[in-house]
Amino acid sequence: MTGTIRSLMATASVLVAAQLWTVKPLRAADRHSVRGIVLQVNPARQSIVVSCDAIPGFMDAMVMPFTVRGQTNLKSVVPGATVLFDMVESKNQSIAEHLRVVEVTNHEAEPTEAGRLTFLQQAMNPDSAARIVQVGQPVPDFTLIDQSNQPTRLSDFKGKVVALTFAYARCPNPNYCFRLSNNLSIIERRFRAQAGTNLILITIVIDPDKDQGKALDKFADTWKADPKAWRFLTGNLDDVHNVAERFGMGFWNDEGFLTHTFHTAVIDRDGNLAANIEGNQFTARQLGDLVANVLRRPARIASSTASSNRP
Repeated sequence: MTGTIRSLMATASVLVAAQLWTVKPLRAADRHSVRGIVLQVNPARQSIVVSCDAIPGFMDAMVMPFTVRGQTNLKSVVPGATVLFDMVESKNQSIAEHLRVVEVTNHEAEPTEAGRLTFLQQAMNPDSAARIVQVGQPVPDFTLIDQSNQPTRLSDFKGKVVALTFAYARCPNPNYCFRLSNNLSIIERRFRAQAGTNLILITIVIDPDKDQGKALDKFADTWKADPKAWRFLTGNLDDVHNVAERFGMGFWNDEGFLTHTFHTAVIDRDGNLAANIEGNQFTARQLGDLVANVLRRPARIASSTASSNRP
């Protein structure tokens, strides 16, 4: 009997030890790798708000605030940046550790080649790199022609939030122009009540030789775009290049098709660049979360004007 008891005790000890050993992986399960698009940054509070990708088996895609822990310099993190970090859940807050900004890479040949050409162009002409608008800076005004053949200025939309991307009608790859245009189509539906009043969508068409006049109108009709809410703009090639350069977007004619990089920008009510998302590895939902965040901001110019007019 004594031997049996000892044997049972030994077995129990092994089981307890095994259970204690499994505690660490279970506790480690509270730590998850997160990828997402930054919506807000508060360096003073060492915090960020992120539109996170879904984590299978743990959480759906969602917007979450995080306290950043570690040596990350949040002054180098801007809205629209893609970030990776370890999420650690505590009782009162979600913590982001080992935060790092992801350099957007495209594995497809076209944007990779365009990226190289852009780099070479900026290396040969440093002034072109200096012309790229940074987040928080005002976007210089420009004038292009819309799908109704009317001149349209960016400054026409002062007081409204603008979501802007680039495309051309003959782009053959569904992950390129079609995907970026489809993002705006989803945004138009998500913000239907505000589209045209508080929110303007712009697609700048980068193939003016082919996409102008009726062709431009047909391209807009493909997306059933409301012309009050979604403008398709083009102009002469130099004008289009000048606008694209402001957002770091490069494109070149390559045997009848255009080699180009991907950029989607959000401009706030004051005409300042709120975000410039590079690549196509974000979702329409994440772009929408970014737009929603900018829509909630009051226009500073309007606010200061209103204040100065008060008795």
